[in-house]
Amino acid sequence: MTEPKPEASRRDFLKTTGTVAAVSALSGVTIPAVHAAENNLIQVALVGCGGRGTGAASNALSVKDGPIKLVAMADVFKDRLDDSYENIKKAHSDKLDVPEDRKFIGFDAYKKAVDCLKPGDVVIFATPPAFRWVHFGYAIQKGINTFMEKPVTVDGPSTRKMLLLGEEAKKKNLKVAVGLMCRHCEAREELLKRIKDGQIGDIIMLRAYRQTGPVGSALTEAKPDGISELLYQIKRFHGFLWASGGCYSDFLIHNIDECCWMKEAWPVQANGSGGREYRENYVDQNFDTYSVEYTFGDGAKMFLEGRNIPGCHQEFASYVHGTKGSAVISTNSHTPARCRIYKGQKIAKNDLVWAFPQPEADPYQLEWDHLISAIRKDKIHNEVKRGAEASLVTSMGRMACHTGQTITFEDMLACSHEFAPDVDKLTMESPAPLQVDPNLKHYPWPQPGINRDREY
Repeated sequence: MTEPKPEASRRDFLKTTGTVAAVSALSGVTIPAVHAAENNLIQVALVGCGGRGTGAASNALSVKDGPIKLVAMADVFKDRLDDSYENIKKAHSDKLDVPEDRKFIGFDAYKKAVDCLKPGDVVIFATPPAFRWVHFGYAIQKGINTFMEKPVTVDGPSTRKMLLLGEEAKKKNLKVAVGLMCRHCEAREELLKRIKDGQIGDIIMLRAYRQTGPVGSALTEAKPDGISELLYQIKRFHGFLWASGGCYSDFLIHNIDECCWMKEAWPVQANGSGGREYRENYVDQNFDTYSVEYTFGDGAKMFLEGRNIPGCHQEFASYVHGTKGSAVISTNSHTPARCRIYKGQKIAKNDLVWAFPQPEADPYQLEWDHLISAIRKDKIHNEVKRGAEASLVTSMGRMACHTGQTITFEDMLACSHEFAPDVDKLTMESPAPLQVDPNLKHYPWPQPGINRDREY
């Protein structure tokens, strides 16, 4: 699949960065072959047992081209792991082999789960994104193929680490998938082909919307008694920039990525605005509205509108406009996409030129079919660079809104503000990377125009 190509200066950026400890520790490690073993069984470990992790594990166990089993699970919350286990058991009891001694709890649980695997197996990383580079580095060290949820980074420093880790994985022939499943959608693939063939002319504008009510843990109240500050922030990770990049990064990345895919480029800069509306008792770091203008190298624009307010008009879709016509990239949520092309700029039934036939295959399942096929057939499959750059472009728009400044691709990649530099050292007793302001009684909020070079 074609993916956006960053400019040469971006490709060269990593040549001037310092050595990343998480990557340098892997140098000289010899890894055995990483395709499926002779007995053809692929074992899976799940790290991060929330809803998305449980869904990913179910998709993994639904792949049809050979034997596959879930053999280990890890989380920092026992109740979450137990719930996940029971849900997976209902649908895949014959492919579930996770006894009590392969259920691991704690911040080092990911190592114990990975250690249950052998080269050629797969680990799923579906924890809050802040932990992604830490967990991925260990999987590389152990020679384990990886599926990791998006976003894979939350700031500039973690993106630099992830890009270097991606190169290490490539050198060791590891197969790595990133959960931007829209890239595996057959309808979008056909739309891209038609755009490349010139059916809508040159792209001049893209529009993306995720205007819904509050999603996930984006709205978070003050910590209750009975749970540590660190575990509370992990439990409510959408509310905290260090853990997830906030609701902007975790939810808007799909719309951003699918638009950039159609454009076959990453934006070079972003300008944005946003604000907090009716906050009641919520103390998280998110804005309720985000409005971003992304600019590509040729001057084309992408406009992104995000809103997390109940009772308002809702839209969850992406569009592309060209000199000869327009198209729908996604219609309502991620699947089915219902991609369509129109002869003019109006998305009107009478102007319909082409529509992808229904029903569509589920891209959540297709991304797993493609990963497991690559493992079994020992084909190149490494989505790290694309996933890291999609995460960076998403962070670029978020930072533009949170600071009120024009943020370029290079600005974001070079940004020195690392939200959680010691995330690899956290234990159950650690303080949280973010603390409540004792005077204001809430977590640090972005202040556009006041904090201009960092988001909080």
